[in-house]
Amino acid sequence: MSSLRVAVVGSGPAGFYAAAALLASDLGLEVDLIERLPTPWGLVRLGVAPDHPKIKAVSRAFEKTAQQPGFRYFGNVEVGRDVSHEELIERYDAVIYTVGAQTDRRMEIPGEDLPGSFAATELVAWYNGHPDFQQLSFDLSGERAVVIGNGNVALDVARMLALTRDELESTDTTDAAIDAIVGSGIREILVVGRRGPVQAAWTPVEVGELGELEGADVIVDPADLELDPASEAELAAAAPTVRRSVEHLRDYAEREPAGKPRSIRLRFLSSPVALLGEDRVEGIELVRNELVDGRAVATGERETLSCGVAFRSVGYRGVGVPGVPFDGSSATIPNEGGRVEAGLYVAGWIKRGPSGVIGTNKKDAAETVELLLADARAGLLPPRAAGSLEELLAERGVEAVLYTGWEAIDRAERAAGEPHGRPRLKLCSWEELLAAARPK
Repeated sequence: MSSLRVAVVGSGPAGFYAAAALLASDLGLEVDLIERLPTPWGLVRLGVAPDHPKIKAVSRAFEKTAQQPGFRYFGNVEVGRDVSHEELIERYDAVIYTVGAQTDRRMEIPGEDLPGSFAATELVAWYNGHPDFQQLSFDLSGERAVVIGNGNVALDVARMLALTRDELESTDTTDAAIDAIVGSGIREILVVGRRGPVQAAWTPVEVGELGELEGADVIVDPADLELDPASEAELAAAAPTVRRSVEHLRDYAEREPAGKPRSIRLRFLSSPVALLGEDRVEGIELVRNELVDGRAVATGERETLSCGVAFRSVGYRGVGVPGVPFDGSSATIPNEGGRVEAGLYVAGWIKRGPSGVIGTNKKDAAETVELLLADARAGLLPPRAAGSLEELLAERGVEAVLYTGWEAIDRAERAAGEPHGRPRLKLCSWEELLAAARPK
């Protein structure tokens, strides 16, 4: 069988895992990884909390994939802007979209669009140095910040807002974010979940880390841990990870606050009804919930709290690719096991929705690649036309960042961080990134 050429669009974990599985096949494949940003790795670089370097270390496996024969990287290339989906289909035997879930779910409550109301993903992208989010300004002068959601991203945001300068300066958090967080007026970070402690989606590692913070106490009301019979039964049958999370919460409920400068207060069975304020967020109205058949049902008991900023962390949503089918209800590209049709495939969150951890994408991508290889062996892939992506980009004057360009960015960032004892100082603007990537 002649060599096949496959385009993988999106260079996060799902994209790199798909590329690795393709290159490991016996078909002698060529894989072009196409990325909108100059830099690869997706959420590993721009979504994982900066104080979680062990999670970011998965990028070492991606680096090995990038060194394999047959692999090429095209950064700063956006499908729908620089090249169309139809043009990719013409130039490749198959295309796999691994574009993730690029936006957030809304709460659809009054006041959600007030200044001071943000998606948690905006703050995460800002402190991680995403070039599209550096123009954002977060007013952190108020004494209370509210984080809405009970997942790992919500805890990441709460923890980051509570870190001290010493804790932050050992990370690759941007300098602007470090100064803003350390100099903020925030004294309490309230994390609000609509269901109970047993139903929270976070992991025990994330919950346990809160108790190790230098500058923040963790406060849990013991009354919030009084479980109804259904939750008691759910906890008894739950995975060990859930039980460990609840054990951490019970430990926090028994602790006396140590008088640290800030506190993280975890609150359950509460939902936001409205964000309040005239010209910006000044408060939040919450309703008390009760669990009915595992669902959070409002009781009518309401409370208003002052706050200066609110971050919603209630889920991600995928975004469609021009020319590719898209299901708006599930915010995914419709597929069966990763196959949209012969020659067109998906992997990662755009395939299954925003669920799982980074490693989940490895099995997910392997499933997709198996279908692609089966279609190739069965002769089902449509024939590709003449022409290549690099020729098309050159004709249009697109400044693609190759993997050598990314390596130059990586070296520059690491060199800038070394004198300060930091892993890297990120280049945070498109201009800086592209300049660093250009051949010297």
